[in-house]
Parts: sequence; structure tokens; C-alpha cells
Amino acid sequence: MSTITIATCDDIPRLTELLTILFSQEADFTPDPSRQAEGLRRIIENPAVGHILVLRDSATITGMVNLLYTVSTALGEQVAILEDMVVDPAQRGSGSGSALLNGAIAFAKQQGCRRITLLTDRVNSGAIKFYERHGFRLSEMVPLRLSL
Repeated sequence: MSTITIATCDDIPRLTELLTILFSQEADFTPDPSRQAEGLRRIIENPAVGHILVLRDSATITGMVNLLYTVSTALGEQVAILEDMVVDPAQRGSGSGSALLNGAIAFAKQQGCRRITLLTDRVNSGAIKFYERHGFRLSEMVPLRLSL
């Protein structure tokens, strides 16, 4: 039986492993376990920044997703940015990803979020279709990034 819980600092080693899998397949990122561990710690220790939700199959973490919070001036309310959605490759196709995403959507609503925005690689048609099946729609907005 799988459950979704909020990550703790004890989960960081496994979450770092999952991020290594994710960042190995994304064009814009390179795995760096020490940086990923620091980022995870900063989110976990500050719930005002966001929450990391984990999918657990018994004691084993099989998936994770981040919800980071900000305020939308367009809506005048809290919104979430969904990042780092990853399911262990051995669990893919089992419904685990849908369970985790549905759990994240429900959790964001409980936190008072009025919208969730996410980014995925343009060429990852499978991910785009997955998110569209869960109600997400392509935006006319184009992401731009400035590294500092």
C-alpha cells in the first residue's frame, strides 16, 4: 500500500538519488548530489517556502514532488510551482505517478493554492501528455532563465 507523506531531513539521501535520475534525463540540469541535498534541506526546513511530498511503498520512497509557494499578483492569492516530479523507474506505469500528482494537487489545494504551474522539457511528449491527462494545459507563456 502506497502512502504520500511530507518529506523529512531523514529522507534526503533517497530524494537525492531520485533527483539524480531526474536530472540525468533533463536537458537543463546536471546532477550534483551535494547541491541537491542542500536544496532539499532548505525546503524541508522551511514550510513557508514549500513542501516535498514523497510516495512511500512501505518504508521505501518510490517517488517525490516539490511544491514551492509564491503569491500571484494576477490572482491575489497563493500559488504553487510544481518541480522535481520523479518516480522510480521500476514503479513507472503502475499508477504511482498519477497517485503522487493527484496527492500533490490535493495538498496544494489544502495549502490554499489557487494555481499550480510546472515546467517540463519541450521534447518530453510523454510528460506533457501525462500532465494534460491530469488537467494541466500548455501556457502561452515562455520560460526564460538568467543564471546568477
